[in-house]
Amino acid sequence: MSRPLLMNKFVIPATIFLVMTLPLFPRGDLGHRDSDQWRSESPLEENPAQVKPDRPQMVVEDSAIIYPESMQEELSELLRAWQLDMSKVDTTCERGENVVFHDSVYMNRLYNIPTEMELSYNQVVRSYIDMYTVRRRDQVSYMLALGQYYYPMFEAALDRHGLPLELKYLPVIESALNPLAVSRAGATGLWQFMLRTAKGYDLEINSLVDERRDPYKSTEAAVLYLKDLYTIYGDWNLVIAAYNCGPGNVNKAIARSGGSRDYWGIYHRLPRETRGYVPAFIAANYVMNHHADHNICPVHFPEAPLTALDTVHVTKEIHLEQIAGVLGVSIDVLRRLNPQFKKDIIPGHYKPYALVLPSEIMYAFIDQTDSIMNYDRNRFFTHRTLTLDGAGMAGATEDIIHRVRSGETLSSIARRNGTTIAALKSMNNLRSDRLRIGQELIVGQRVLEVQTAQVTPEGKTTTVNTYYRVKKGDTLGAIARRNNVLVSQLKSWNKLRSTRIGIGDRLIVKQEEVVVQEDEVAVEEENTDNKGSILANYLEEQIRRAEESVSLDLESEEM
Repeated sequence: MSRPLLMNKFVIPATIFLVMTLPLFPRGDLGHRDSDQWRSESPLEENPAQVKPDRPQMVVEDSAIIYPESMQEELSELLRAWQLDMSKVDTTCERGENVVFHDSVYMNRLYNIPTEMELSYNQVVRSYIDMYTVRRRDQVSYMLALGQYYYPMFEAALDRHGLPLELKYLPVIESALNPLAVSRAGATGLWQFMLRTAKGYDLEINSLVDERRDPYKSTEAAVLYLKDLYTIYGDWNLVIAAYNCGPGNVNKAIARSGGSRDYWGIYHRLPRETRGYVPAFIAANYVMNHHADHNICPVHFPEAPLTALDTVHVTKEIHLEQIAGVLGVSIDVLRRLNPQFKKDIIPGHYKPYALVLPSEIMYAFIDQTDSIMNYDRNRFFTHRTLTLDGAGMAGATEDIIHRVRSGETLSSIARRNGTTIAALKSMNNLRSDRLRIGQELIVGQRVLEVQTAQVTPEGKTTTVNTYYRVKKGDTLGAIARRNNVLVSQLKSWNKLRSTRIGIGDRLIVKQEEVVVQEDEVAVEEENTDNKGSILANYLEEQIRRAEESVSLDLESEEM
């Protein structure tokens, strides 16, 4: 075969392809190589003819691109949110200048990522690639390092539910991998859940805990949400758009586009801040897979910010600073691993909560839980169980006494009675921790409930009952002795047929007859009558006004 024929066989198809795809390339880029910006690639990537010709091409232009909120943050702000010390960064990774490639290279690289998702290329996607590789290069370096901790967690959840693993890059554009991120609209956490959606996927949100910030639980909820959206749309680009702006806005865009269910077909019908969401996601997939081609590498820390971890369930109320104080671990590490505890408090007395710790201190935490709970407790937990009014509640409490047994310590007694060593020493005027067998200690106070019965028919006397709530370990005999009454009296007052009582039972432990002066009874009756008459007058006035209003309406209609 002659050389001209060979040239025609290979050159002509390539020329036709370049003409067909010409609108995809920016002006000045086609055939132009800047010596400082162009990097030679393999023939497969450099040759535009290698792009798969059977994929439909669509020209999308947008001069009003809005970058995601997470990409508008300054690096210093993100480092503070990530709780990373920039001074500890090891620059063993030599980072050079950015490298700009031909459009066909970006196109081929995206097409060759093994995924069921459509990662198509256009100039909007190119603008986001430039954002990551030029203006946000340092931010990408830190996200590559953080990804070593977060991506395996995301992949495990996605794989468990059969979703594309590339969705692990959604938090890159949602939050820049910042679990504390809060958008202007109030979306929170790595996956940027709004409060209503989060609660719909069983994430707990209260004053102390926000599980939108919990990397594990929020990831599980996000995967379930994405799965539900795919059931609705059956197209991952539409799913990603709906994840950002809600199904309602996507449905409106589909309707306004004449029923088109192609993301690029409804692109200009979507909210402005959502239009760039899918292109930003495609660009994130590109840069996370090809960062090295642009001379971007993960930052390195002398001490890994997120090391081997373990989880323990906490069933007691503990402050993170108590853990830090006893185990000698940095409070910043504890906060970074457990961002869901908004005030550094684990309310384990409410329900069990998962606490993530570095593996090397896990066993120390288990062994020293009591010491951690009692460490400086009065400083971290100042809320009182009961506030007493000295005048109104005088005589309504009594001391709870504990007799020291062999082997007991202040620590074990404090733990058993839900108090602290410092509180025990204060209540008992102790100067040391030494105890003797048989020693009596005040370990708390119990409230005696007081209730006044109705006035007797004669109006002369009234019966005042003193109540007591049965605690663990109480017996009817012990309660009788404490209150200087007989067991038979307790059985009579409480209509008991036996001496069996249950924890939480409310018992009358004392009865007194109190003389009421006649004028006091009269005053009480008068007050009762006044209250009744005031209420009656109020209701009559409301009825009268309603009747007048109806009458006026009828008159206006007649006129």
